Amino acid sequence: MAAYIFRRLLLVVPTLFGIILINFAVVQFAPGGPVEQMLAELRGEGQTLGRLTGEGPGEVRAPSGAQQGGGASTAAAPVGTYRGARGLDPAIVAEIERSFGFDKPAHVRFFEMMRGYLTFDFGRSLFRDQPVVDLVLQKMPVSISLGLWSTLIIYLVSIPLGIRKAVQDGTRFDVWTSGVVLVGYAVPGFLFAILLVVLFAGGSFLQWFPLRGLTSSGAEAWPFWRQALDYAWHMVLPTLALVIGGFAGLTMLTKNAFLDEIGKQYVVTARAKGNSESRILYGHVFRNAMLLIIAGFPAAFIGLLFTGALLVEIVFSLDGLGLLGFEAAIRRDYPIMFGTLYIFTLLGLILQIVGDVMYTIVDPRIDFEARR
Repeated sequence: MAAYIFRRLLLVVPTLFGIILINFAVVQFAPGGPVEQMLAELRGEGQTLGRLTGEGPGEVRAPSGAQQGGGASTAAAPVGTYRGARGLDPAIVAEIERSFGFDKPAHVRFFEMMRGYLTFDFGRSLFRDQPVVDLVLQKMPVSISLGLWSTLIIYLVSIPLGIRKAVQDGTRFDVWTSGVVLVGYAVPGFLFAILLVVLFAGGSFLQWFPLRGLTSSGAEAWPFWRQALDYAWHMVLPTLALVIGGFAGLTMLTKNAFLDEIGKQYVVTARAKGNSESRILYGHVFRNAMLLIIAGFPAAFIGLLFTGALLVEIVFSLDGLGLLGFEAAIRRDYPIMFGTLYIFTLLGLILQIVGDVMYTIVDPRIDFEARR
């Protein structure tokens, strides 16, 4: 197993390089780059993101003389081809390009960026003028909290529910729970988030839960137990919104996996030998059926951690990685875009290896070393 893990870790490097390279190449052809956005700000034609993020046009500025280091971004066009540069002094345009690091050829900027990434140097944000690593570390606790608790609760709810639906397939319990699962699958999580705000966060009915952030004002001075309760109180509604929108798929996957295993010949043989149903279900079927569910864990966790929580973060005013990535995409803040892409991809690849290790824990008969 150690040799297999080592080979998979070696494959992480070219895979990560290829993903970054493809995205870097695609961005070269995307209009509205950071230089164009800065020129639009200078001409008073800035986008509306400042109103979304609380920043006015005067508060968004280029990092004067900032060196992008490993986080150097991609350019949209060479000097003189920006439509927003009409009527502006070419020297101003050239200075903005130099400040953003776009005065270098694309291939030079790419290899400088990758050299910095080897040491986790992602440069500085173009419009926030802060190191990307610091921004990610600031937002990480929010996204980790949402992703971790949501994934944990989804698995704790979906697996037992899916097993019971498989055992009682076709019964009244299976029918009405399928209706609940269908609603959870059809309605997006952010709509549930809005409904929860309306019902329980002071929207139109009750105000049982807070609407903003993960902690109350002044919570730093409280004792630990009170801080923990305050944190849990703030996490209830956003976590519930993600759980309601995410448990449906895993529940049906669990049910179908168990139904498929229950119908196999080894189950019939186990019954013929006089084994109890619980022994058959948890001693034989469970181990085989759970393999498919474990295979989907890395994707489910990454999805909830970095993408599924975006709109939920916006609804509940949670300043996490999802909101950071969204703002970076709108502003074309390439150091943040590529830095977070690098981190998310690396984490996803590592979690896939962890999923393979979990295979062998659930079913020791699986031997990746024997595969050629």
